[in-house]
Amino acid sequence: MRKLTKTVLGGLILFGSLYAGDVYLTDKQNIPDLKMPDSNLTFKMIEDYQNYKIVATHFRTDKNELRYILANSIAYNALQAKEKVMPEGSKVVKIGWSVKKMTLFPSALEADKIQRVEYMIKDSKHFDANGDHWGYARFVKKENKFVVWDKGTKGCISCHSIAKSDDYLFTKMQSTFK
Repeated sequence: MRKLTKTVLGGLILFGSLYAGDVYLTDKQNIPDLKMPDSNLTFKMIEDYQNYKIVATHFRTDKNELRYILANSIAYNALQAKEKVMPEGSKVVKIGWSVKKMTLFPSALEADKIQRVEYMIKDSKHFDANGDHWGYARFVKKENKFVVWDKGTKGCISCHSIAKSDDYLFTKMQSTFK
């Protein structure tokens, strides 16, 4: 029994460390060298996003995609304080995952593979052309590697414009234990 337990635990640890590489792209050599052409925001500008805090989860029914929304400490504190306008330097990252049925509990779904990584950064000096003070970047996975979203930031801006009254954010801090 002890040998079985050690084998199972060893397998879980190995699987977890392999899985973490995809979740957070922790190996800096694996971080794609990509840049959104119309905002000049790069994938590497969020290379420390594994240290951000999860503030919400969303499920996109049109894409059958689970999204984790993370925030850097500036955005996290502002969201927690329910500030109406996010402060300069706020970064909000969305990671979109395909979903699959859980093997051991098939009536439940779990995250499967990263489909996209998107982010917004509040920077009035560089992103005031649209009046929203946000820079946008979206990187999607095609053929197992990340590429720049071909619709550019105009697609981001047009979608987020419907959330103008909430400083262009769809995300609110999800409350817990209330």
